[in-house]
Amino acid sequence: MSGPFQETGNAGLYKTQLLSRRWTTEEAFEIRFSRPPLFHFSPGQRVRFMQNEAERDYSPVSSPKDETIDFLVKSVKGGPFSSALASAREGDSFHFTGPHGYFRFYPSERLPVFVATGTGIAPFASMAKTGVINFVLLHGVRRSLDLYNESLFRKTAALYVPCLSALSDPREGAPGAFAGRVTGYLEEGLTPGAYDFYLCGRGDMIRDVILLVDQEFPDSLVYAETFY
Repeated sequence: MSGPFQETGNAGLYKTQLLSRRWTTEEAFEIRFSRPPLFHFSPGQRVRFMQNEAERDYSPVSSPKDETIDFLVKSVKGGPFSSALASAREGDSFHFTGPHGYFRFYPSERLPVFVATGTGIAPFASMAKTGVINFVLLHGVRRSLDLYNESLFRKTAALYVPCLSALSDPREGAPGAFAGRVTGYLEEGLTPGAYDFYLCGRGDMIRDVILLVDQEFPDSLVYAETFY
């Protein structure tokens, strides 16, 4: 994640140890850390890892009640921090600050619509694991292999729509898949009305969805977090 962040005002510095790492695809892995005894966060918030001069923000995919802290990481070639996490050994120590940010779930009478691209799905996984249910979730990825936490969302979402940009025929993708980008589904598949939109992913997706919401879904609210 990157961009202009707002701090919560109670962020602390913590030390943690790597417990395990599991590759989900050739480009992404889930990594588990020990949870410092005094560290607390709300689903959707993020932490800032630091090592030497490198810093990187990640949102936990785990519940705040879990004994460990789990993250979904995209391995970026040449990325100083994702490379460090990809090559670190069990027991290695890291430091992070947090929690940071105000990207949280705010219950209301409107139907929540979660829109994510890539590993921007992470904060929504934490929300679902904490009891948030009956939301609409659009997850934009290129292929069905990149649908992280798919089984979780199929159990908790009222409507789960994989939006596969590299898919020409929905019958060849995951069940209920839409062949195209999340903006395409919003234009074609979402019933007109007022919603609470939660956007997490690339900056261009967030920009395009906000413009679309302004045009097609007046009286909706939008919460957004840029996530690279």
